[in-house]
Amino acid sequence: MTQENRPSPQFKPLYEQVKELIIERIVEGVWKPGEVLPSEFQLADRLNVSQGTVRKALNTLTEENVVFRRQGVGTFVSKHTLQEMLFHFFRFKHNNGESDTLPSADIIDIQILEAEPKVAQALHLTTTDKVIRLHRVRIINNEPCIRELIYLPHRYFGDLHLEETLPHALYNFYQNTFNISIRNAVDSITAVLSDEIDAQMLSIDVGQPLLEVERVATALDGRLVEYSISRAHSSNMHYEVKIT
Repeated sequence: MTQENRPSPQFKPLYEQVKELIIERIVEGVWKPGEVLPSEFQLADRLNVSQGTVRKALNTLTEENVVFRRQGVGTFVSKHTLQEMLFHFFRFKHNNGESDTLPSADIIDIQILEAEPKVAQALHLTTTDKVIRLHRVRIINNEPCIRELIYLPHRYFGDLHLEETLPHALYNFYQNTFNISIRNAVDSITAVLSDEIDAQMLSIDVGQPLLEVERVATALDGRLVEYSISRAHSSNMHYEVKIT
C-alpha cells in the first residue's frame, strides 16, 4: 500500500462521529441526564445520516452506559443514581458482609491548592493549575473506615468549595450540579502502612496495614476530572471486583 492509499489516522467510521456528536450535545446540556433523546428518525434527519448509522451509534452508547433504552418509550440519557454509585463505582465492602448501604462521609476540609506534581500528572494539569481538594472520612457502622483525598480541577468545578454541604455520593452531585458525568474510572491498588494522619482519622495505630486505591475518573467527553486516594482500614474492609 502506497503512502497515498493509506487511510488517515484521523479517520473515524460515521457511526463513531455520530456517537461523538451525541456525547457533545449531552456535555453541552442540550440533553440532560434522565431526558429522552429525539427518535432515531429525528436524529438521522438532523445529522443528515442514515437511521442505521444512528442506531449503531446509540447501540454503542447503550453498551457504554451513556444512554439507556425503554422499550416502546425511547432512548434516555443515563443518570447517576445513588444506587448505581453504590454498586458500580464504590468497590470497598465491609468484611461483615454489609454492602447494601453507601457509607456516610464526614468532610474534614476543602481547599483550593496548586496541583502538586503527582496530582498534575494524574489529571494532565500543570503544577500552576488550581485544584479543589476534598479531605473526608468514610463511616460504616459508626466506625471510620476509609480516609479519602479527592482532587478536582478547579476550572471544571468552579465554586464547589463554597458548598455548605456535600452529598456522600459525589458522582451524582457532579452530574446534577456541574453536568459532569463520570464515564469510567481506573483504580490502582497498593498495600501501604498508616501514617500519623491516617492513625488520627481512622482511630488506628501508626504503621497499621491499609489498602490504598488511587483512582482517575474520566468524564463523557474524555476529560480527566477526578483524582482520588482512598486509604482503607484493611482489617475491616476489602476491595471487591465482580468479573462477568
